[in-house]
Amino acid sequence: MAAADRQSMAAGHCMLLLALLCSPVTALDPYSVGAAILGTGSVLIKALPGSQYFMSRSCGEETPFSGYDLEKELNEKLFGQHLAHKLVLQSLRGFMKNKNPRKPLVMSFHGWTGTGKNHITSIVVKNIFKLGMASESVHFFVVTLHFPHEDHVRLHKDQLKSWIQGNVSRCERSIFIFDEADKLHPELIRMMKSFLDNYNNIDGVSYRRAIFIFISNLGGDLINQKMLKFWKAKKKREELVYSDFEDMLSSELFNNNESGFRQSEIIAKDIIDIYVPFLPLEFIHVKNCVLAELKRMGLPEDETLAMEIAEDVGYFPKEERIFSTKGCRSVGKKLDQLL
Repeated sequence: MAAADRQSMAAGHCMLLLALLCSPVTALDPYSVGAAILGTGSVLIKALPGSQYFMSRSCGEETPFSGYDLEKELNEKLFGQHLAHKLVLQSLRGFMKNKNPRKPLVMSFHGWTGTGKNHITSIVVKNIFKLGMASESVHFFVVTLHFPHEDHVRLHKDQLKSWIQGNVSRCERSIFIFDEADKLHPELIRMMKSFLDNYNNIDGVSYRRAIFIFISNLGGDLINQKMLKFWKAKKKREELVYSDFEDMLSSELFNNNESGFRQSEIIAKDIIDIYVPFLPLEFIHVKNCVLAELKRMGLPEDETLAMEIAEDVGYFPKEERIFSTKGCRSVGKKLDQLL
């Protein structure tokens, strides 16, 4: 290829990348070159070398945070997760009350599907922004959807970096959520380290009031094994404490060959503030999920229906049927079918 052609192609790529990064983002084809960004209507601000961000740092739809309101909602809507309830509530209370935190709040949620990881995330977001997950200051990524191509990791890295920089420059309280976080490419995790660490600002932007939530099934099997062992010892789940899980979960993320966090400095340097274990749910918790869903739908409580649906989900161990294999994940679908 001639030098002139190569220059022309490079210029075209640059223009395409800038167009993607500097335009309002609404919806994206997950297989397109811009698939790394999930838009909520925000405008992404792309910084050129040596430039600064001059947008307002306020978050117009931010609601006054009340630890009391968050606790009340967790009591009403989160079932069987005493550790997640306590850890998330304590972390948010301390972080939100601190007007000058040292670093962003970084939480890592672990457990099987249906145990409440995304559910508690929605509750947290709703207590910070009036529009909840629909807020322009909340950025939700499904890793396998928005960063699907390993061959495009360099582009994904540039896009994600600019997305975080631009949106935090607009709203310091921005929340970034990564579902299936263990599948993040190590290059993306290395890029994010600077945003998560203890820095006053980077290129004139402070990230210390932002919140990052990593959601993962990784560690779920270990949590379930410990829970089963606890049950066989005839101990109550409420006797489990954070120290039973913290080292186990951080080690699993750090050492598992399938984890994008393997040997990551984010873990080695204790940049993740809290590892939140989500325990397998029992029959009573699934039943409560059904009753809560009926209430959400504006329907009267129906104990018989709730019992029927809770009985119909799978449990393990096979003979004792103590812990739900899918948690509350299938409750809504089963309820729709029966209604």
